[in-house]
Amino acid sequence: MIKKKKSAKSLITSRRKFFKKAATAGAVIAGGAFLAGCDQQGGGFGARGKKVTLKMQAAWPSGANIFFEMAGDYARMVEEMSGGELKIDLQPVGSVVKTSEIGQAVSDGTLDMGHWVTAYWYGKNPAASLFGTGPSYGLSSQEVMGWIEYGGGRALYEETLKKVGFDYVGYFHMPMPAQPFGWFKKNVTNVSDVTGMKYRTVGLATNVLTAMGMVVRQLPGGEIQPAMKTGLIDAAEFNNPTSDSQFGMQDVSKHYHLGSFHQSQEMFEICINKKRLNSLSPKHQAILKYAAGSANSDNYFKALVRYSADLSKLMNEHKVNVYQTSDAILSEQLKGWDKVVGEFSAKDPFFKKIVDSQKKYAKTVMKYLLMNQPNYRLAYENEFGSLGDVKI
Repeated sequence: MIKKKKSAKSLITSRRKFFKKAATAGAVIAGGAFLAGCDQQGGGFGARGKKVTLKMQAAWPSGANIFFEMAGDYARMVEEMSGGELKIDLQPVGSVVKTSEIGQAVSDGTLDMGHWVTAYWYGKNPAASLFGTGPSYGLSSQEVMGWIEYGGGRALYEETLKKVGFDYVGYFHMPMPAQPFGWFKKNVTNVSDVTGMKYRTVGLATNVLTAMGMVVRQLPGGEIQPAMKTGLIDAAEFNNPTSDSQFGMQDVSKHYHLGSFHQSQEMFEICINKKRLNSLSPKHQAILKYAAGSANSDNYFKALVRYSADLSKLMNEHKVNVYQTSDAILSEQLKGWDKVVGEFSAKDPFFKKIVDSQKKYAKTVMKYLLMNQPNYRLAYENEFGSLGDVKI
């Protein structure tokens, strides 16, 4: 009997120890699962809610500047998409480095990010201009972005970055409408009207318009209006009715020519230091990438409304005469492009490789697009009358 009692007591004790160990093991397993869940969602225990700040300098001044505003739109989208975990500290031009130094500053880690255009590093390699300010071949900025993402352009872009020594990842956004030929002291309709004229532009357009007989000066945006006021230049372009009016171009000229092939397909480049990007969680990396796509559409929609509203102000409040650039000048620009592209392609096989890729894409894609698009101008004029006579 005594033996049996001890066995029963021992059995009860063993059961208690078993359940205690099982409960402890269960807690460890549950805790491990919780930690794993945190790691998958935020990159480690406590990572969820941890704030990361990236310093980005734009090539644009703060204040009344729509390009700086658009850079801010991208920064806001990143912060909202991340639930406040990822923040971009956006700085205006000159806060840390000069415009021309942004690419190197991002590459060496002085800045985490930059917001500019590829034409601003054209001086390091002319091929840079092919990613935003190159020949058209019928492509608009939207189709050039399509070529970059789906036509082989991204691999060529990354190869160009390596050639100039930039160590960053780039995303593009905001397919800009064709840039105006710009501001002149009179209405220009023939090539002879602009021959010998001192004119401001940037990128490969400098070579194209030089081939047309213009005397080209490359000036930063903020120096354009003063240069035209003092006579350093006779004519100039920057980008669009909003930016141009913010620079005060309407105060030095009353003749504004829209639509030009010198820069007909530009977009913003967002550059991110490669090491800094790779240090972020996959979630944050994805947000930085896809926020550019979101800003791409949002900025374009904003631009159409703002540019047209500011064009109306230029015409009605500032009495600016607005013209469409003549076919005679546009045709000469295309000849200039043929000459410049031919010369650069003969000297640089890599430049030619990019151009050939663009041509291949344009020949196929634009065949469909141009044949499929109806004449939208016909529909507009059917409702509102002759384009040149419509008051807005």
